[in-house]
Amino acid sequence: MDKIEEFREYRKRMNEKLLAGNNKVITRIFNLDKNAYMDGALPAKTKEMLGLVSSMVLRCDDCIKYHLEKCYEHGINNEQMHEIFAIANLIGGTIVLPHNRRAIEYWELLCQSKD
Repeated sequence: MDKIEEFREYRKRMNEKLLAGNNKVITRIFNLDKNAYMDGALPAKTKEMLGLVSSMVLRCDDCIKYHLEKCYEHGINNEQMHEIFAIANLIGGTIVLPHNRRAIEYWELLCQSKD
C-alpha cells in the first residue's frame, strides 16, 4: 500500500471508530468542519488553502496531509503550493520547516498519483 492510500485508509478507519462513540460533541465538530469548508463568501478552494496554512502553523501532519489532498482536488498548482508553504513558514517561523519538508514530500506523491 502506498503512502497516500495508507493515510486515507487509516484516517477513514479511525474516523469511523471516533464517530462510532456517537458523542454529540464529536459529531457536531465533524459537521461543523464539513460545513466550514463549503463554498460561501469564500470559495472552498480558498478555505482549503487557509486550512493548510493553519495546519502547518499548528504543526499537525495529519491535517496537513488532508488539506494537501483537498488543495490537489481543487487544482492548486506547484507554484501556488510553494507560495502557501512560504506563508505558513512566514507566520509559523522556522519550527514549521520540518512539516514543510513532509508536506512537499506528500504533495509530490499526490502530483505523481493517478487519482
